[in-house]
Amino acid sequence: MAAVDNGKELGAASPVKLLLYRLPNGASDFPDAVARMSAALPDALAYFYPLAGRIRQGEQDGALSIDGHHGAEVIEASADQVSVDDLAGEECSDEAEKVMQLLVPYTGVMNLEGLHRPLLAVQLTRLRDGLAVGCAFNHAVLDGTSTWHFMSSWAELCRGAAAPSLLPVHNRAMARSVRVNLPLPPSADAHEKTDPNGPKKPLVARVFSFPASAVVRAKASANAALPPGAKPFSSFQSLGAHIWRAVSRARGLGPSDITVFAVFADCRARLDPPVPPAYFGNLIQAVFTGVPAGMLLGGPPELAAGLLQKAIDEHDAGAITRRLEEYEAAPKLFHYSDAGPNCVAVGSSPRFRVYDVDFGFGRPERVRSGGNNKFDGMVYLYPGRGGDGGIDVELSLQPEPMQRLEKDDDFMLMRAAA
Repeated sequence: MAAVDNGKELGAASPVKLLLYRLPNGASDFPDAVARMSAALPDALAYFYPLAGRIRQGEQDGALSIDGHHGAEVIEASADQVSVDDLAGEECSDEAEKVMQLLVPYTGVMNLEGLHRPLLAVQLTRLRDGLAVGCAFNHAVLDGTSTWHFMSSWAELCRGAAAPSLLPVHNRAMARSVRVNLPLPPSADAHEKTDPNGPKKPLVARVFSFPASAVVRAKASANAALPPGAKPFSSFQSLGAHIWRAVSRARGLGPSDITVFAVFADCRARLDPPVPPAYFGNLIQAVFTGVPAGMLLGGPPELAAGLLQKAIDEHDAGAITRRLEEYEAAPKLFHYSDAGPNCVAVGSSPRFRVYDVDFGFGRPERVRSGGNNKFDGMVYLYPGRGGDGGIDVELSLQPEPMQRLEKDDDFMLMRAAA
């Protein structure tokens, strides 16, 4: 039995990842690919066994844990009229976006349902010339680092490895050993009705591919005015500042409107002592910084980048512990509105080697997130497929701000920098 790291994530939807593969011989390779992946999945779950359990709440102390070995859910489907190129192109149409949501399991399913649903669901869909791999994970059990650790290990086993090259570490006490009595609503629907933001508004998702030259340009712009000896801004901080400013312009915020940038930061290396990278679980915390939109947009790029750098640098072991103690004193489930007003929130990381997930038939053509766990201003960062330092920005916004963003000359010119 293992503890659940972050019970408040039960209030969010299960995160979904979609990987698109072109098969060497097209759809005729699909049965063999499915057989190999299905055969390797139980072996992978033997190492990453929390994903094969169910969430349980203790009758005495109300603490959440994972027990049992019930396995994962595997679904096989077909979309023979859809090609990989229909979905993997940089300019993905609204129709293609709708199709992609059909290629992932558990759309709209909340993490809270892990009390009676599998913690991992996999959908393998035959395309005209390839394979779509959709995976829904329970976020109360793992974070992005552990998600891609599992995916790369499953792929290794599928290619014939005797064991994963990096074994997962399951000792939850390395991070925190406090058991929390978390009050749970009677259902996911009941929890959603308590969201102060009310019903979800319609969103549009787009992928903006920033080549390495654009990332370098964003970084150079943010660092240009720094005094000698100042700590330089990272590529993440520079590009994050650029996105934050552009989204705030697209939303048409007033000068006094507060806008918040949230980073879901991996805390493994920030703890004292640090937790090994192979720690399997959910060990992220949201790091927030907010500012009036007038100051953000009226100031230079280095102002926004400096706000991000300061917030990230200050989130050390002491800050992590204080956040945990606050949560343990008054535990509650997460709402999307908790991210803050006019928010830009970054999950995932371009450091994740998502294009190295090779099940034996090559690298994925495109990696995307499903519709779950997306709210207005949610951003997922992925490395560019070329591996040259480019970054793919998957962004969700309401329709009108998205239309304005796509027409933003500064945002688009930065993206197209040569």
